[in-house]
Amino acid sequence: MTSTPETFDAWDIKESGPSDADTRVLLLPGGMCSTAFYDDLMAAPALATAPVRLVAATLPGHAGTTPPHDLSMENYAALAGALAAERGCTVVVGHSMGANVALEMAAGGHFAGPIVLLSPTFSASDEDKALAIANSLGRVPGVGTLAWAGLVKLAPRAMANELPPDRREALTAEFEKNDPAFCRQVIRHHFDYLDRYPDLVARLRDSGAAAWVVRGDHDDIGLSDEERAGLEAAPGVTMVSVPDAGHLALVQQPDVIAELVARVALG
Repeated sequence: MTSTPETFDAWDIKESGPSDADTRVLLLPGGMCSTAFYDDLMAAPALATAPVRLVAATLPGHAGTTPPHDLSMENYAALAGALAAERGCTVVVGHSMGANVALEMAAGGHFAGPIVLLSPTFSASDEDKALAIANSLGRVPGVGTLAWAGLVKLAPRAMANELPPDRREALTAEFEKNDPAFCRQVIRHHFDYLDRYPDLVARLRDSGAAAWVVRGDHDDIGLSDEERAGLEAAPGVTMVSVPDAGHLALVQQPDVIAELVARVALG
């Protein structure tokens, strides 16, 4: 059975802001992350005081939530597009893998509004090297399960260095909820998606979406000179660099990201 927008209803959702707000924003966390990674952004003054309803939704299956039957990026985009329509969201913000889901929502015709892409991956060669190695090991019979069990156990320690001290315990605990077997499968689908669309810059450009591509100034996700030039030349795409931030800019600099999201949402 293939999961479809009509049958999947096990979203893990956290909302904030006026319930009667005309403007609603869907927030999609990154891979193996939960809605907790948006807590600081949702509480930042620019959004906490704005007439905007924020709807944060964990990508199904991540951080121990219920997965869909179809783990392809295209299906995630369809599911998220249906959720955005159901909740009346007119802007989508995605981080990391969530950013790629948002990109595919636009490219696949599942969403027509503005999208804010926080540290997306535009090609397989840009992806985090440790994740690429884990994906390769995950395809080896008899090795993959052990490799992913080790990664899920060790990753929170490595990630802790990028987190503010007062958020480390809570956010690493969210990451530890992940099921290694699920992670192995969903990351395989993620890399398969990157192989199907080796030029995601062109896919974003051709979608016609109004898009903001946001990256920390020391993000460890790559961006080639050719990709950067393509993004800068694409109509409707705005590049934003966040100072003193890496891949987790939404946690490291939530006020900066919140101000951008508020500007996009409120026009």
